[in-house]
Amino acid sequence: MNTNAIKPILHILMLYFIFLLLPAHAGNEVQEYSPYAASEKQKRVLWGETHLHTTLSLDARAFGVELDQETAYRFARGEQVTSTHGLPVKLSRPLDFLVVSDHSDAMGTMAEIIRGNKEFIADPIVADWFKRLNDLDAEDILNTRMEVMRALTNGSAPDLLFDTGFFKTTWQNYLQKAEEFNEPGRFTTIIGYEWTSSPEGSNLHRNVLYRDGADKASTTLPFTTFDSDNPEDLWRALEDYERKSGGQVLAIAHNGNISNGIMFPEINPATGEPLTREYAETRARWEPIYEVTQIKGDGETHPLLSPTDEFADYETWARGNFEGVPKTDAMIPYEYARAALTRGLKIDSSVGANPYQFGMIGATDSHTGLATGDEDNFFGKMSYMEPSASRWDGVLGDTGGQKTFGWQMAASGYAGVWATENTREAIFDAMMRRETYATTGPRMTVKFDAHYGKQSVPMGGELKGKRKSESPIFMVSAWKDPMGANLDRVQIIKGWLQADGSTSEKIFNVAWSGDRHLDRSGKLPSVGNTVDVSTATYKNSIGAVNLEVEWQDPDFDGGQSAYYYARVLEIPTPRWTAYDAVRFNEKIDNDEVPMITRERAYTSPIWYQP
Repeated sequence: MNTNAIKPILHILMLYFIFLLLPAHAGNEVQEYSPYAASEKQKRVLWGETHLHTTLSLDARAFGVELDQETAYRFARGEQVTSTHGLPVKLSRPLDFLVVSDHSDAMGTMAEIIRGNKEFIADPIVADWFKRLNDLDAEDILNTRMEVMRALTNGSAPDLLFDTGFFKTTWQNYLQKAEEFNEPGRFTTIIGYEWTSSPEGSNLHRNVLYRDGADKASTTLPFTTFDSDNPEDLWRALEDYERKSGGQVLAIAHNGNISNGIMFPEINPATGEPLTREYAETRARWEPIYEVTQIKGDGETHPLLSPTDEFADYETWARGNFEGVPKTDAMIPYEYARAALTRGLKIDSSVGANPYQFGMIGATDSHTGLATGDEDNFFGKMSYMEPSASRWDGVLGDTGGQKTFGWQMAASGYAGVWATENTREAIFDAMMRRETYATTGPRMTVKFDAHYGKQSVPMGGELKGKRKSESPIFMVSAWKDPMGANLDRVQIIKGWLQADGSTSEKIFNVAWSGDRHLDRSGKLPSVGNTVDVSTATYKNSIGAVNLEVEWQDPDFDGGQSAYYYARVLEIPTPRWTAYDAVRFNEKIDNDEVPMITRERAYTSPIWYQP
């Protein structure tokens, strides 16, 4: 026998037996050698959209959108699609997750009327609508669409349009598509819908998101305003769903700037009484995050509320409600996130619970089926506001004679979520713990954490303190969007409750680019401006790629309740109106139209309680 021939075999067998005799942890040591291999507990930022409408939404279809749920998913995961008006469109980068949040009221009904559903057009009223909606008279089509919308929303439409069987079939079809396109680890389709409460035209909409798949989401139908337009009834319906299905849901309040002062009340609009502890606890339970920015304006704060904040007047919508009831200054404090966060501290001190302890996200609220939040790739609010030479000057809406023009749309925004993996469950859980942040479109990476003694919490967390103690250490790390503009500065916004029951806010500049210095009032000189509006370009010759800082509050009082959140500002860049002007060779000769923007991110707060 040739012993040399069997030596390799003996060597392999020896290695095999040695491997069997290794301690059980040895394999783990090998797996953990690579510093780039993520463990289950590590988190990363996932980018997504929680508020997108397709042809299933009553208003979206009424105003022309033809893109369906499938197209919305394909677009969000990075594919090129064709818009309603025939334009090729693609995202610069895929999103990680998408919520197709079509209106639950009359879901799918308008599309069926226009299509000529035989069961629907058997009714003479619906048959007349069908005929007029497919006429060539554009003005009559618009009037008919409005007529159908009013009839469906006020309940005066023929009863067959409110058929539960049709609603159930529509919902089941929605769920089937959501399951078909859900790819855990690559692209997540979160099941959801928009509850569309608008009492007397004031916007109290909520987007409802499920942690669950179709098996549980199919056990009940989405809540509608035909059931109730009171948010407290929505919360009861969500509780009922969880009890029946064993699943989990949450609600995200629509940005409040068309609510005419009732989104963040001190007095319960339904009862006329001050908010109770039960209301506060229930709202905080079901609404852990808030949509702070979207196409219909930015909702962080308002110049009247934050007169010392030089960046407060950003994409401000001073519009009335859907019925054209004008906005008054008295309404404004009850519509914006920062004022609500501060009010929450005060309510907490009186009733023992904070109804406005929410995290931040951004969304688009696009009714085009296209989740486009970038200035240079903005496809508008409605399908008739897709890119064109004249859309800046077109009328987006007309409520009671109050016109909103195309240029007033904001190209915003997206949600950044710190999740352990790209799945429905992990994204939902991150939202529940408020480990989220909003951007107006750019995909900046932002971390915001705090250390306080033995306590360490990320954005969205809570710290418990003592009356005599030093400030917590807050840590902010911000990285520019790899495909976007450099960073100008990082600010920390503080709101607090004073001993006499009054509230205050303050903006701290804590990190910035370049050789700049704070003046005695804490104000930082401008970073500069490289934008060339005539070519819709800018240069990253100013600003920073990364800004990081550890900061302690110099005014900290351990006996005062407070919240802190970070705001990250980019250097100036061209607004979508500038890109349109260049691409269509259009002269925009209206001085009101902004051509430069200051994109930003808002983290969820960290709360301190003595």
